[in-house]
Amino acid sequence: MVVGDFPIETDTLVIGSGPGGYVAAIRAAQLGQKVTIVEREEIGGVCLNVGCIPSKALISVGHRFEQAKHSDDMGITANDVTLDFSKAQAFKESVVKKLTGGVEGLLKGNKVELVRGEAYFVDGNTVKVMDEKSSQTYTFKHAIIATGSRPVEIPSFKFSKRVLSSTGALNLQELPKKLVVIGGGYIGTELGTAYANLGSEVTIIEGADDILAGFEKQMTTIVKKGLKKKGVEVVVKASAKGVEETDSGVTVTYEAGGEEKKAEADYVLVTVGRRPNTDEMGLEELGLKMADRGLIDVNEQCRTSVDNIFAIGDVVSGPQLAHKASYEGKVAAEVIGGQTSIVDYMAIPAVCFTDPELATVGLSEEQAKKEGYEVAAGKFPFGANGRALALNATEGFVKLVSRKSDGLLLGAQIVGQGASDMIAELGLAIEAGMTVEDIAMTIHAHPTLGEIAMEAAEVVMGHPIHILSK
Repeated sequence: MVVGDFPIETDTLVIGSGPGGYVAAIRAAQLGQKVTIVEREEIGGVCLNVGCIPSKALISVGHRFEQAKHSDDMGITANDVTLDFSKAQAFKESVVKKLTGGVEGLLKGNKVELVRGEAYFVDGNTVKVMDEKSSQTYTFKHAIIATGSRPVEIPSFKFSKRVLSSTGALNLQELPKKLVVIGGGYIGTELGTAYANLGSEVTIIEGADDILAGFEKQMTTIVKKGLKKKGVEVVVKASAKGVEETDSGVTVTYEAGGEEKKAEADYVLVTVGRRPNTDEMGLEELGLKMADRGLIDVNEQCRTSVDNIFAIGDVVSGPQLAHKASYEGKVAAEVIGGQTSIVDYMAIPAVCFTDPELATVGLSEEQAKKEGYEVAAGKFPFGANGRALALNATEGFVKLVSRKSDGLLLGAQIVGQGASDMIAELGLAIEAGMTVEDIAMTIHAHPTLGEIAMEAAEVVMGHPIHILSK
């Protein structure tokens, strides 16, 4: 032990201040615990600093730029529309700064002690927190591991000045004329769409049969149509082989259709998944039961195989979503506080901020059938909605999946403008055990996009008003 390193006691130690960690810390403090949160990098974690928030800021800039250039059919013609990319990046940074500052203020206001440094477990009740200059020992009654994840690096595409992770792609100082994206998942497709809207020539290379795995094909077909309209080239069933980098650009070699091909660009963005941050923190000292790919095994209360240690977010199984981590953080804090909380993922939404947006919650029609349900499903198009027509945003639909016997809502899928906001109503309906009749009988304001959910419910029931019944 370092001379003078007297252990500091705390009730609950949270490692990581991302959407899982800071929420867990605040909830634990609200329940009367003395809480210490350890962060080695930036308050707010990946999501607030180099993920969800900055990417959505750039996506918003791209939408504004695209609309300014292409609103002729609404009577708006703007000549010589230009983009100041440095100002766009400054706007993005201002959004990040406001949110991270807000989180730090919330931690302070809830009397959560914030400690900077890297945590290393000594045993099941002790960690050392180290920085470049010093080391401090902390003892705890309970700990919550919320250390998040980092981008997977392909051996043949080592991250560099022009071979970028999502972090690098969000911090570019110049707008790429050409950008190659390796991986057509939600991160690659979102960022590829954003840069296409900003004016880059984008190529997306995906190894699977289609992009955006996890979303239904009838949804992704509409997104691919939008990508094509923007000039984005999507290559599926392709294998990225390697990259040659120069001071001014990259040449990506890939195989598609049995042929070796090359794509030249200013940068290549690699988005082939994320790896949990569970290494180099002494977990082996605890003897935790681990799952596949470096994930920590937990039960329905987010408790690990060591009774007083909990784990949440990207370090445990399930979708790598900020709102999942926050939800799990609340559950873990409440269990530590003596409550009987458990996780229930039935109504957890997934959203992709493409053009148009994708959102899903609960079961798809195919999943419901596989689980043995006899289903009744129906969808209503954006093109038959007055608000969508007025917004000139008619691509998309809302689809509802219900149990045929009693109309219980099992799942919902939305593709279209505002899908990310509209999905909340349907997630609430599933959480509350509502039926499609409950949704149909709820009076929705007119004219709004929200009416589409009501109309889709009426389709399922067999008596739609604003489209002809089949």
